Amino acid sequence: MNRPFVIGVAGGSGSGKTFFLNCFLHHFSSDQVSLISQDDYYRPIEEQPRDENGWVNFDLPQCIEEDKLLHDLSILLLGDSIQKKEYTFNVDNEKAKMLTINSAPIIIVEGLFVFHFKKLASLFDMKIFMDADEEITLNRRLKRDIKERGYDHDMIMYQWVNHVLPAYNSYLLPYKDTAHKVILNNSHVADDIIEVTKQLAEELKDSVLADN
Repeated sequence: MNRPFVIGVAGGSGSGKTFFLNCFLHHFSSDQVSLISQDDYYRPIEEQPRDENGWVNFDLPQCIEEDKLLHDLSILLLGDSIQKKEYTFNVDNEKAKMLTINSAPIIIVEGLFVFHFKKLASLFDMKIFMDADEEITLNRRLKRDIKERGYDHDMIMYQWVNHVLPAYNSYLLPYKDTAHKVILNNSHVADDIIEVTKQLAEELKDSVLADN
């Protein structure tokens, strides 16, 4: 088999990475595409940096075990499988689900900082940047964190102003112009992203899977 084709997918909080990936993966079988999420490489909570007010700041590159992520991707590139624990908000690391990820002709690596990690980004054959207006991403974040995480409005806004936006401006936005594809996701119409993923899937099936 040829070397897997590696796609990096980055974008700020609320840009729609998860929805985009779910739509994209729908066009492939499980043996055609593998997905690695940067979130599964968060360091333990006790190792996470805190801001001047004592809040844990999850929006910094040092929160991620970059070397471990790079190591696992290297194993997949050799055609082997990896096992790792799944990161889930508010689930203790000892109770986390173990995941087995097999190599595949297409490997996707997604997360906030995947373009910022230079060694990792150098392995990407395609970079996709998910983009959306700030007001829209904030509203999406508010809805998610209130519903799924039980945060109140003030807590979300504190993180947004002090953690999320500074991280976006420092560690994501500078890499937007390096992406092969920038996907604007301001619409609330799912059909727009579904059509984008359909076109991309067809392109990759013709150019990548046809050679494997």
